[in-house]
Amino acid sequence: MHAEIARELLHGSGLFPLTLAGVPYVDKPPLLYLLLATAFGVAGPSETAARIVSALAALAAVGATAWLGARLGGRRVGLVAGLALLTSLGFFVYGRYVRPEALFVAALAVGFALALSGVADGRRARTAAGLVAFGLAALAKDPLGVLAPPLAIAAAMALAGRARPLGRWLPWPGVALAGLLGFGWWALAEAATPGFAWYTVVDNHVLNVARARHFPDEDVPLSAGEFATVALLGAAPWILPAGGVVWRLARRRAWREPAEIPWVALALWAVGVLGLTMLSPFRLPHYGLPAYPAIALLAARGWRDLGVRRLAGLHATLLGALAVGCALAWSGDGTTFMGQVLDATDVATRKSGLAGDAPPIPPWAAFRPLLGVAALALAAGTLALALAALARARAVAVYATVATLALLLPSAAGALSLVSAHRAVKGIGDEIARRAEPGDVVAHEGPIENAGALEWYGRRRPVIVDGRRSVLGFGATLPGAPDAFWEAERLRAAWTGTRRVWLVTGRPPARSVVSGLPGARLVVAGGGRRLYVNR
Repeated sequence: MHAEIARELLHGSGLFPLTLAGVPYVDKPPLLYLLLATAFGVAGPSETAARIVSALAALAAVGATAWLGARLGGRRVGLVAGLALLTSLGFFVYGRYVRPEALFVAALAVGFALALSGVADGRRARTAAGLVAFGLAALAKDPLGVLAPPLAIAAAMALAGRARPLGRWLPWPGVALAGLLGFGWWALAEAATPGFAWYTVVDNHVLNVARARHFPDEDVPLSAGEFATVALLGAAPWILPAGGVVWRLARRRAWREPAEIPWVALALWAVGVLGLTMLSPFRLPHYGLPAYPAIALLAARGWRDLGVRRLAGLHATLLGALAVGCALAWSGDGTTFMGQVLDATDVATRKSGLAGDAPPIPPWAAFRPLLGVAALALAAGTLALALAALARARAVAVYATVATLALLLPSAAGALSLVSAHRAVKGIGDEIARRAEPGDVVAHEGPIENAGALEWYGRRRPVIVDGRRSVLGFGATLPGAPDAFWEAERLRAAWTGTRRVWLVTGRPPARSVVSGLPGARLVVAGGGRRLYVNR
């Protein structure tokens, strides 16, 4: 979906409004799409060009985290911090998606690296550059990116009694540039799409938290417990030493020590992101990602400062428990894994479950070998960490943890590939591109983001049937919005008319509009969808 938005930007007449299927799209800021469109302009629209943006952003986040760790705690702390973020399963997964999250985390990591090192070294220019990076975070995903990080730094400064003068840690040039980057584009967006500011601030934030949106989409939030499980396991086992450092900072009231200001700010940020998200009524699996660079830095300090025997023993216990869990899942029938693990971590699976549809995921047999490999890797890591704990070998324990997680990442990548191949609209899109003729109508039943790459692969702009509960719900109400949304009656009229009509649907026939279309012929099925034609 995000790649298609960027492709439309590349071939459109301007930056605002962004469009999907020609309909104004205002859910996300423009930075990701500008970078994707630039990549497409250089290398041509392709999956590789689309994915390189997120991959480079993830590497930038790792580099910034390692650099800040080295500035605050020395080279070894920096190295461990970078490796910890690189091997965090949740971070690794989102570095492979064509989504704004990796870019958002990268901007936050760079912002904290510059701002906190600037505060520690008394370099106002560097602190200002960090604020500018926070502005880029807002330009990448969410206005909270420019507002929340300075609040964490402000709280740490205030607790240390160093909040005044403000200009020492909040230089006005940085504030001005951050505000311009984070909010300046709002004026252009409001001019192009009247009501944008209301939609962004009120409907997409305030009313979203209150679960009372005027333009809801199909996202299904996690419970507080599900979110905590996904967020903490996504950073496991690094969350253990990070938690130990936070506890030690709190116990000895380290916020009173000026030298601890950067570490207190990181602790406040990590705890605040996870804690406030748990308190919010609306939570998605990726909402914990902004805390991961801070968790990696705190974990690196934990491996430097905390007792090696206890820490290695805790790591061994956690990895051992995960090894047992993977082994039990591997030996079972997959009910728990398919029904709970994927439901909590995969947004599309949750959407399908709420709608009463079969989830668009591969069969259990496809995942089973990956869980077996994961169980073996975790078991080996457990043994290595147990031996390191007995020998009090700190370096061995750290790099055994890194190696264990590195062995897990291919299994995670394999699972992602299985799901994406099973779910992709590419096969149906290629069929449309090959067979549809000028004058044919292509229709998609349901929100178009459920098949966001249909136009990318099919080379035809679809009309959308019964899909207003979507990220395009607001854009469809704007003056000049194209006639992209059809009711079922209009589709039936076209179906029995003189033009050939293709219908893509992910709904089962009994719940689909196709049940009322005479003479519907099934052309192909794949990716959890069916393609029908009227003649």
